[in-house]
Amino acid sequence: MMTPFDWQEGIGHRAQYIESRLQSGVPVAAVSIPEGVLVATYRGHARKVYEVYDRLVYSAVGLQSDVEALRVAAVDFCHQEGYARSEADVSVQRVATALSAPVKRAFADFQMAPLIIRCLFAEVNESPEKDRFYKLDYDGDYSVRRLGAVVAGSAEAYDALNKKLKDDDFTKMNLDDALANLREAVLVAMDPDGSKAKGGELPELTFEAALIERGTDRARRFHLLAGAVD
Repeated sequence: MMTPFDWQEGIGHRAQYIESRLQSGVPVAAVSIPEGVLVATYRGHARKVYEVYDRLVYSAVGLQSDVEALRVAAVDFCHQEGYARSEADVSVQRVATALSAPVKRAFADFQMAPLIIRCLFAEVNESPEKDRFYKLDYDGDYSVRRLGAVVAGSAEAYDALNKKLKDDDFTKMNLDDALANLREAVLVAMDPDGSKAKGGELPELTFEAALIERGTDRARRFHLLAGAVD
């Protein structure tokens, strides 16, 4: 029979395993700008930034199959919620809360494979101050941010990205400048001390960015600005 100590030790080992798998993940940055919510990252072959509902955007760091599984779960929940209630009831808070339970269950149940993922959901609203950013971790815990949020595979990359962005006021920045700043910031976070670039160890990746517009009457708010897949 498993004792509480055994369970706690097992949970610690699962966390260490997931953290080790996330280490090489390329960071994702999302910020509120006058035009909407801007998300930027670098990717390999598969896309990393997605629309999951009218005002909601999703991205993540982690195992691609888990990133896709959570995207599908988010899309399914949003459409079920929109059908059963109304489109206005589909909020980033409801999505994060709904997905938190199965993610937490997968992490804590030793009969299941944990999700190797750290994800970011954002909701665009009438003004940058009303935008919401939810970060959902592999253990099912989530946190809320305003004006912007970042996720990364390592604490070093996370700190480097936050440090690079902390003095920028994106709410007063035009789209082109915000895009350039995020592109540079994510590059710095991928190689904080420059050692990978010097050693030729930086992988060949594609810059990917998307905007989900605020205050628009268009049928589609989501626009992929860079990194379209052929």
